[in-house]
Amino acid sequence: MQLNTRHFGTIEIDEKGIIDFPEGIPGFENVKKFILLGSQDEGSPFQWLQSVDKPELAFIIIEPKAFKPDYVVDVEDKEVEILDIKDTNQVLIYSIVVIPDDVSKMTANLKAPLIINTENNRGKQVTMEQGEYQVRHYIMDELRKLGGHE
Repeated sequence: MQLNTRHFGTIEIDEKGIIDFPEGIPGFENVKKFILLGSQDEGSPFQWLQSVDKPELAFIIIEPKAFKPDYVVDVEDKEVEILDIKDTNQVLIYSIVVIPDDVSKMTANLKAPLIINTENNRGKQVTMEQGEYQVRHYIMDELRKLGGHE
């Protein structure tokens, strides 16, 4: 299937890789079908969650453990049931990234991770009620802590 995207031009996608977000993503409830695209920069921790329904829409995403190794997702059982998760090894966790003009201030939403069940290609953005995580968590601050440069 061909998809004419804003960021990547026309790309060929495998329909088997389409992820269904039955509830959409908050703010984009009518956009339900997405595909994961890797970064064109080798070794980059960033990826894209590209909309199939609305090709001009794509989110920059990152696996939270790439900059916060102790990150833990704690969601309610009903969320696990909605996604029909049977094996946690078949689950991908991402955070949506916001990159402002000053790249050093980029943030990731650790409060509401994207959870994707790779067994059935179903996804959901889940808001965690508990925990110290924030909607705007500074990625560069966490990387400095990891490098011991606080």
